[in-house]
Amino acid sequence: MGRYVLLRHREIPDLHRLEVYVRHGGYEAWRKALTAMSPEQVIEEVKASGLRGRGGAGFPTGMKWSFVPKDVFPKYVVVNADESEPGTFKDREIMEGNPHQLIEGALLAAYAIQAERVYVYVRGEYRSVARRLEAAIAEAYAAGFIGRNVLGTGYSVEMFVHLGAGAYICGEETALLESLEGKIGHPRVRPPFPATYGLYGKPTVVNNVETLANVPPIVLHGAAWYRTMGTEKSPGPKIFCLSGRVRRPGNYEAELGKITFRDLIFGEEYGQGLLEDGRTVKAILPAGASAPMLPASALDTPLDYESVQAAGSMLGSASIIVLDDTVDIVWAAYKMIRFFQHESCGKCTPCREGTYWLRRVYERIVAGRGRPGDAELLESIARQMAGKTLCPLGDFATSPVLSSLKHFRKEYEAYLRRTIEAPVGAPA
Repeated sequence: MGRYVLLRHREIPDLHRLEVYVRHGGYEAWRKALTAMSPEQVIEEVKASGLRGRGGAGFPTGMKWSFVPKDVFPKYVVVNADESEPGTFKDREIMEGNPHQLIEGALLAAYAIQAERVYVYVRGEYRSVARRLEAAIAEAYAAGFIGRNVLGTGYSVEMFVHLGAGAYICGEETALLESLEGKIGHPRVRPPFPATYGLYGKPTVVNNVETLANVPPIVLHGAAWYRTMGTEKSPGPKIFCLSGRVRRPGNYEAELGKITFRDLIFGEEYGQGLLEDGRTVKAILPAGASAPMLPASALDTPLDYESVQAAGSMLGSASIIVLDDTVDIVWAAYKMIRFFQHESCGKCTPCREGTYWLRRVYERIVAGRGRPGDAELLESIARQMAGKTLCPLGDFATSPVLSSLKHFRKEYEAYLRRTIEAPVGAPA
């Protein structure tokens, strides 16, 4: 194989075309599974590979599939392509450049749980991406890889693309299912979980685009081959989305745990350093706005799930945003809270009210009207939200607040000190 497992289109021109994909081993894993493996064997192979969900939670993929009951029909596979996390753009590149690998992975997931329908839920702003994906699905239908009696094996499966309407909350799997059913995209109370009560109340597997793109090479080459990459607990390759104050933002594929934040930001084959000479890294957002920011002291943390968690954050979807010493951390946290308050669905009180009041307090601080005790007030509001919301969005919204207060409290104190010393409206 070449250097890439997931971003193979960078080495193989026109890989989005079926004939090119097939010429380079495409749909061989699909053929192998249908003709030489039982559904249970496919699940066990993915389990043995240690593949973890690449959408944010990092839950073991094979285990997720194994929760689906075998005797309840119909079943569904839903592909979460609602890539709305700030700083995340990896799934878009897969769908544009290597769509058939995603399609093949989704088909393998469907076969593994014996589903006959696959829905790809694509972010509403990705209309052109959805068209590319639909064209690839049409090619696969025409070639007999999707449809009735696939490859003469008696197994039938259909695949459809569904466009969302631009709501961040629909990246949460149960809100996504509600939206797919034509309802308002509000999260469901869990349990029951989608594996037993998902789309239309039937067993459903929901997987991220990048997760499913890992499945064809696992089935084709085996779990042992896959485990030669990454670490024991975080095996395989990962796409890291790098953005912010760096010279060369973009998607970078590397083995989990084999590079650090420093390698990704400053490495010649990766980010090539900060945007301006003489600047230093102030903070790192490892998973967009959703995970706690880390200070520059975390630069040598290996990029795998366990190491980033040990450093005090989450790797999540690996949407890494770099903030240098020109960035006002209080202003950055305020921007993130504005985002979460705007995207809150409003279904549960802690998130609806908490994000509203966080925004109000931040607005007066950055406007120079802060009050003594506002830093403590922000912390109090965030802690009252944490662990009490219906879905993770409320918890995510506390991350920029609590982490910025933890690592950069002096910046808040400076804002409040200026307010006290020179209140707005006071004579110059």
